[in-house]
Amino acid sequence: MYAKVIVDISHEKLDKGFDYRIPAHLENEIYPGVLVNIPFGKGNRIIQGYVTSLSETAGYEADKIKEIDSIVKNSIPIEGRLISLAWFIKENYGSAMNQALKTVIPIKETKKSVYTKRVILVDDIVSVDDAIEKYERKHATARLKLLYALKENKEMDWSLVGKLGVSLSVAKALENEGLVEIKEEAVYRNPIKYTDLKPYDIKLNKEQEKISKSIFTYIENKSQGFGGVHLIHGITGSGKTEVYIDIIDKVIKKGKEIIVLIPEIALTYQTVMRFYRKFGDKVSIINSKLSAGERFDQFERAKNGDIKIMIGPRSAIFTPFRNLGLIIIDEEHEGTYKSETAPRYHAREAAIFRAQNEGAAVILGSATPAVDSYYKALTGEYNLYELKNRAKTSIPADVHVVDMRQELAKGNRTMFSDKLDQLIKDRLEKKQQIMLFINRRGYAGFVSCRECGKAMKCPHCDVGLTLHNNNKLICHYCGYEVAMPKNCPECNSKYIAAFGTGTQKVEEAVKKMYPTARTLRMDMDTTNKKDGYEKILSQFSNGEADVLIGTQMIVKGHDFPNVTLVGIIAADLSLYASDYRSSEKTFQLLTQAEGRAGRGKLRGEAVIQTYSPENGSIIAASKQDYTEFYNQEILYRTISEYPPVVSLMAIQLTSKDEKFLDKLSIMVKQMIGKSGVDTKELRIIGPANANVSRINDVYRKVIYIKCKEYKKLIWVKDYIENYFEKMEENKKASIQFDFNPMSGF
Repeated sequence: MYAKVIVDISHEKLDKGFDYRIPAHLENEIYPGVLVNIPFGKGNRIIQGYVTSLSETAGYEADKIKEIDSIVKNSIPIEGRLISLAWFIKENYGSAMNQALKTVIPIKETKKSVYTKRVILVDDIVSVDDAIEKYERKHATARLKLLYALKENKEMDWSLVGKLGVSLSVAKALENEGLVEIKEEAVYRNPIKYTDLKPYDIKLNKEQEKISKSIFTYIENKSQGFGGVHLIHGITGSGKTEVYIDIIDKVIKKGKEIIVLIPEIALTYQTVMRFYRKFGDKVSIINSKLSAGERFDQFERAKNGDIKIMIGPRSAIFTPFRNLGLIIIDEEHEGTYKSETAPRYHAREAAIFRAQNEGAAVILGSATPAVDSYYKALTGEYNLYELKNRAKTSIPADVHVVDMRQELAKGNRTMFSDKLDQLIKDRLEKKQQIMLFINRRGYAGFVSCRECGKAMKCPHCDVGLTLHNNNKLICHYCGYEVAMPKNCPECNSKYIAAFGTGTQKVEEAVKKMYPTARTLRMDMDTTNKKDGYEKILSQFSNGEADVLIGTQMIVKGHDFPNVTLVGIIAADLSLYASDYRSSEKTFQLLTQAEGRAGRGKLRGEAVIQTYSPENGSIIAASKQDYTEFYNQEILYRTISEYPPVVSLMAIQLTSKDEKFLDKLSIMVKQMIGKSGVDTKELRIIGPANANVSRINDVYRKVIYIKCKEYKKLIWVKDYIENYFEKMEENKKASIQFDFNPMSGF
């Protein structure tokens, strides 16, 4: 057996590893992440390195490979644990180890460090008085200014020294004479700038307190090992965040550290404010809007124990805490927790592996849990807790479902139904706030008839067909295709088209129909600057706008007490997307959106505009009934054999050579049968053209495999990976694997 050992994990070139032979007496003790002593260089000096991977074959001539000297005993440094996590990601999601390492290990890029500089008076008053007398004779004005100031204050920040008009050379000259000392210290960049926040003073109600106590007791009893996975299913406004904060407070008092994952950067603003009110400077954040230097500094602060809580999206799971006690994943159902680039890991699974490895616990929270998570909770893999009531005196919003087919029939051609129009006018008159939600991501996601509501769906899969630019409707799961009809096949209406509108169109319509309304728009265009999210959310929170128009980012987790109306412009945008999860996503989005209304003292209302009011997901969402939705959805998944009932692996093949790709995709399908897994246990779909069959002149094919056992799909993945690596023509194509994909290729 051989081990790949990496010597310097602070270096940007993380794939620079060295092969070492594993001595027979250490074979059972060597694993990815373990710290070992190795002979290095011509002099064979003994240095330390981390094992990143194991292999039965050597990278070059076996007789020239050195042997691992020994294992470093008594400690597993945080770097070792993170390398172990990288190995888990590599093994379970299909990627190169160096890809996984670069995802997991925080690398310091070449950035200027930030320093603070102080000038300190050397404590010898006699010599200073003598020096002042000397410089008065010489009329050395700058030196005198600094000495007089220091005589009064003993110590000065460099910014104040600069205001005196004193240069660094003057201070250096005084330092050389032994009169002052210049101290320079590196300081960590801190992205949190909140001040003067009211202290946290929320008391848990009985329902919240019972759950907090139950989870913490479980964690305490399992303190030497894994603290379990706990799913809190709480309706919108039930106070899940308060439960998190209460448990975090207890975990911190035990000397442990906490990672809090949130799905969107947009949620950082309100979430961090709540946590900062309770825990102050123990809290930090990490997200893609921070500079590279800021991101690295936050990881260093965590590693050094300067902070206890890290809040951020998916990548925060890799925070190098040394004494991790708890990982919380808020809005755990969100698709953003799944990476859409290699390695295609899911933060939930990575969190559970890390918690098991480091003796921590995992808490998942959502008003609309992922079907996968709820399934595991009901089968006993996770512990389930229910928050059935809103934490404050507010009650869930009244929900109105509007059939947009009827609006069209009575001549309403605007994007606002009569009901929504009436309620918008009412709220503007009462000086209450409104949120208008449009799921813009589904822009050309489905084709439907505006006359009868018929959506063009695949006859073999319960998913919508997607309109391609060759005027064909295609199913991305089985490859079925049909020409785009000119008239509706159900009612022969000519009003059939790809359905889609965007936030800008909604904003234009609001300004035209309600000229006095002050609007804010929140989407990728308006939040591309560093503080874009915070500025828009704080403006809306401060009452500087009447209407907030936005995409998914406005409906998740925000709490605005003056919002009493939520309008969902087009519920169907996500309903007929080419994805077996489309019903789940629709239910989640609608329920989350409805939950933004009436969170204060005033009663809230929500309007769902749809062409499919009879759809089960929309009916369940209008009643905010998760159980009803789950029961119908798990039945569909069982009949259709989709996760979580079975596991699904997608294999994406890409190449610039279309003919070679066709041959390769057939060869890969044949390889599946040679992998050693009985093909009777597998359901293979494809190869077929991917969702977008060509990007930048690179052709794409996809194969889907369904199997009840996840481990058998891993086996198939490993076999195909090994075969692909040995192929002479492998450089002409690339291969990617995605397990239980959140979206189709």
